[in-house]
Amino acid sequence: MHTSNSPRLLPFDPHETLTPRQREVLQMVAEGKTSVEIADRLHISPRTVENHRSALMQKLGIQSQTELLRHAMRYGLIPPEEE
Repeated sequence: MHTSNSPRLLPFDPHETLTPRQREVLQMVAEGKTSVEIADRLHISPRTVENHRSALMQKLGIQSQTELLRHAMRYGLIPPEEE
């Protein structure tokens, strides 16, 4: 029997590719903050916030705000809605 010494590959998680700043922006978007509010809090321009949002959505393969919020719920950034 042949066993491999190579490490076991884990499934690729695009969330892990986000930069710390992209994670901050994602968290604040998930909290319902606007680009202007996020920009004020992070001391950057609203345009830079939009650039971070666009980049993180591209990395995650997300096309809409709804998908972005689902992703945030999946990663515990916001609690799931209670019925």
